[in-house]
Amino acid sequence: MRFKMLCVVLLLASMAYAKEPKPYQTGKLLQMDSVACGVSEKDGQSLAGEMLGTDSGSKKTHELLCQEYLLQSDHVIYRIRPRDEKHPVLLPVGEQAQFRIQKDKMLLRVEDLDSKEREYIVVSMTPRSDSSTADAAPSRVNHLQ
Repeated sequence: MRFKMLCVVLLLASMAYAKEPKPYQTGKLLQMDSVACGVSEKDGQSLAGEMLGTDSGSKKTHELLCQEYLLQSDHVIYRIRPRDEKHPVLLPVGEQAQFRIQKDKMLLRVEDLDSKEREYIVVSMTPRSDSSTADAAPSRVNHLQ
């Protein structure tokens, strides 16, 4: 009975271990932009002003900026933003990065930085329009011509 249980445990452990993460793709960080990603509002009233009714009801608004990067891979240009907006890490523009896409997020690491894998949100994807890929496309529109 113990032998069967041990075999089952070893089988399950080997199946869990066999699932490897997807291999990394490589890309180049082309540029970083600061884009508007929200508005922060701060109430102008103080506690004493609320109790006495002397403060005006004004609100101070402040536009929030987020980092947005262009990552160019072999076939696609990705526009990405850090998932952690409170503590974003500044990535080195012009450097190579390794990434993989897992479900709804991009996991990116830059070896020259610290090789930590960080989560990013893919904002948009654009296919690359290089002359080498355009030449490879067939010029025929229809197979009957």
